[in-house]
Amino acid sequence: MNMVLLSTFDLVLVALLVLALAVMSNLMALGITRSLIIAALRTVIQLLLIGLLLKFIFSSTNLVLMVAVVTIMLLVAGREVMARQQHRLKGWWGFGVGTSSILVSSFAVTFLALLVVIQADPWYEPRYLLPLLGMILGNSMNGVALGVDRLTHSVITLRGSVEARLILGQTWLQAIEDIRRDSMRTGMMPIINAMAIAGVVSLPGMMTGQILSGIPPLEAVKYQILIMFLIASSTGFGVMTAVHLVSRRLFDQRQRLHLDRLSRVYTNK
Repeated sequence: MNMVLLSTFDLVLVALLVLALAVMSNLMALGITRSLIIAALRTVIQLLLIGLLLKFIFSSTNLVLMVAVVTIMLLVAGREVMARQQHRLKGWWGFGVGTSSILVSSFAVTFLALLVVIQADPWYEPRYLLPLLGMILGNSMNGVALGVDRLTHSVITLRGSVEARLILGQTWLQAIEDIRRDSMRTGMMPIINAMAIAGVVSLPGMMTGQILSGIPPLEAVKYQILIMFLIASSTGFGVMTAVHLVSRRLFDQRQRLHLDRLSRVYTNK
């Protein structure tokens, strides 16, 4: 099977679809036109730059370079988790919680896959490490952001109920246990839905790309199963870690709720 090469005209043609969507959203006053256009421009610029960068990186297997690139990826992911929070923890806590939870989950899962499953030699081979870590980081980031945002929003909304439970003698963990469970479910739901419909409603992106590039469908399927399971486990562990850390930060040693530790709080009066 010959690989299909895309021309600049092909990309411009599909870009017109995004432009049409932006026009429609503006006419309907959805308030997302500017964000949509900026996101589209960022996609083009960032992917072109990363394409040029990867061309250089793939030509050299250097551990120091890999550590630098991976660190940048982690820091950007942690910042995006913090930026997507309507009510984020103040100071470095907002950045630290997202970054640490992603670090624990994504890196552990990625290294396991590289060392045990793929058995890359060396394990930091760029063409294996960067694409794999990128997919896992991206999905874990989304899950953590959703879970933590749901947690903080629910605690603020149900503040009276949480404080009533504390007054009745429950510990901070007992007082928000239902909220924690709901937040974890929220963070993990996108990847669960993605796995549930994979191959029936949709063909996952990586698998589609491999098939279009000429790889036999069954081989593409095996790789996609691997990726989906890695993403699911990384997202799940990341969400659990982040929700626990944020939950603990909202209470002091005397079991008191401290919403002043969030950067933006609305109270019902």
